[in-house]
Amino acid sequence: IINVEMGNIKPNKIADEFGICVRRRRHKLDLSQEEFAEKASIHRTYVSAIELGKVDISITVAHKIARALETTLSSIIKETEKRI
Repeated sequence: IINVEMGNIKPNKIADEFGICVRRRRHKLDLSQEEFAEKASIHRTYVSAIELGKVDISITVAHKIARALETTLSSIIKETEKRI
């Protein structure tokens, strides 16, 4: 179900853009996927799937990602919203 405020945005577009934001921030910290995965306590292949927008993640995983990227979840979401 798509929120009315989102209009015609496809759900996978959100996952795609979230993944792009995660990848950009990870690169800014000069972390490999392996280093980032360890820091976030998630599997490296899951990091890849997230960055490619192939999975929908839980709020708990999103929070782990934000902490590992040394930022807030709200800032990642804001960046994602700007991109969509």
